Amino acid sequence: MFTTPRLIAAAAALAIVAAVVAWIYRQGGDDVRTSIERQNNEAGRTADDVRSRFDLCPPGMWDFGAGKCRRTAPGGGH
Repeated sequence: MFTTPRLIAAAAALAIVAAVVAWIYRQGGDDVRTSIERQNNEAGRTADDVRSRFDLCPPGMWDFGAGKCRRTAPGGGH
């Protein structure tokens, strides 16, 4: 059957393959986490930009449906 050196060599090869697979799996996870973090950062920047525009808009001029400041007063500016 199998001798002790062959069993040790097979176990070492299996351990190396398992370590490589685990490393590749972790690398894939890092890429996904980085992608999600970038999306979250972009969403935060967008929200900050909109909030700043809302804060600078005169009272009663913000159009919530369009998400921007209207330049004329509601009702045609009369």
